Amino acid sequence: MLTLIEKETKSTDKILKPDFNQKTGRELLAFYLQAKFKQIWSYDRKYHTPVFLEVRPDFISRFSRRLINNPHKRFLIGITGESACGKSTICCQIKQTIEALSLPVSIMSTDNYFNDISDLIRQYGDFDSLRDNGYDVDSPESFQLDILFKDLEAISRGEDITMPEYLVNGTGISVPNSIPVKSNKIMVVEGMSTMYKNVKDIFDVKIYIETDYEERKQRFLRRAAQRNQNHENAIKHWEYVKIAGQKYVQPARNEADIILNGNSDLVYFSQILEYIYTITNNFQ
Repeated sequence: MLTLIEKETKSTDKILKPDFNQKTGRELLAFYLQAKFKQIWSYDRKYHTPVFLEVRPDFISRFSRRLINNPHKRFLIGITGESACGKSTICCQIKQTIEALSLPVSIMSTDNYFNDISDLIRQYGDFDSLRDNGYDVDSPESFQLDILFKDLEAISRGEDITMPEYLVNGTGISVPNSIPVKSNKIMVVEGMSTMYKNVKDIFDVKIYIETDYEERKQRFLRRAAQRNQNHENAIKHWEYVKIAGQKYVQPARNEADIILNGNSDLVYFSQILEYIYTITNNFQ
């Protein structure tokens, strides 16, 4: 990928920068990007650990139409995947790379839209007892999806929001209007609920991260140990998230525009992002 970046930056065969305020200019950019994206897919397939496992056949054409017909709307990227697939890690990498390129980006986690279950936790004693008594924490009904959808609509229009904050201290408390989120040109939204119900329809690009089962399990257990969670309870919770993932998250794979490899090399992944930036800014 570094070779492609070097070729692109050193090439003297460049097109004149289109006028993106004109539809013809945006059409030229879309045609140009289609060719370059196909080049990326072709290069990636030959890499020893490809980033892209699948790309929907109509994605590039739909993506291009979006650029042409609605250039001023905020660009929303939804990222989902089963527990411990690497959503947060990949989002952090995206944020670091985009910020290094001086592009405006905001990252949101939809985990902050969990319902407030503090009353239930007080009733059952703790979260584990609540789960063991049948509370399905990862189901669509356990999220404030109406508020999430409303917030994402506002962001897409360029409006800043203040999203809720779900406290991860075991109390089950959700604090409304707690975390300010700036509506930047690029919005990356991660979490299992990004593809729940009508929320998925607001995203310009839907990404599903797929990771080997055993790798996810080991990541989950390592994370539990770092949080000083009892190993026996961690195994029990893993069994829950495994079933919940199959039931609620895996169907999103069929909705995804791009399926990313959760085991991919993050340095290489950053190089792909850098190349995409290069091809969209390297005009004569």
